[in-house]
Amino acid sequence: MNIVKEYEAKLDSKHRITIRGSEYEYFQVKQYGDGHLELLPRVLVDPAEISRKTLQMMDKSIENFKDRKVSEPIDLDSIDED
Repeated sequence: MNIVKEYEAKLDSKHRITIRGSEYEYFQVKQYGDGHLELLPRVLVDPAEISRKTLQMMDKSIENFKDRKVSEPIDLDSIDED
């Protein structure tokens, strides 16, 4: 893997490091026993957002329901509770 940027960093008084010029706002951090850190960029999405593929699947499910393409009812009483 090519090194894109290399610089020295110092922890501030609250034990933080600033990452300069990063394209990402969030990172997954892994700290290893030998002291090295691994930062993996993360892109967070709104959990309330529903993907286009999920919406298409829901539309297809409603169409099937309206066309009476449904399975037999499930007897929930036959399920054992642990």
